[in-house]
Amino acid sequence: MKSSMSLRAFVAALASAAFLWALTLSVSPLWHERIHSDASRIEHSCAVTFVSSGNLNHSPVTLLISAPVPVDEFEISELTPLWVGPIFLLASVFEHAPPVGS
Repeated sequence: MKSSMSLRAFVAALASAAFLWALTLSVSPLWHERIHSDASRIEHSCAVTFVSSGNLNHSPVTLLISAPVPVDEFEISELTPLWVGPIFLLASVFEHAPPVGS
């Protein structure tokens, strides 16, 4: 148990030191060129260039195409009354009685 904790601490210290070294080299281009002879080229890619450009996370940012419309912006037009005549009176449904002799 103690050896796994010391291993974790060692890996954490090593990762922190590597990140700080990359951060230091991204601030000083002269030191970066001493380590990499092709550091001044455009196609050069290493951890230092990723840190200096801010591209440590390569997942693309999702674009917001359109913002959702808030519910408060809906307008309901004013209703106007309209008289509709009774349909049953026009069709004369109740005009005839049932047959007398049934």
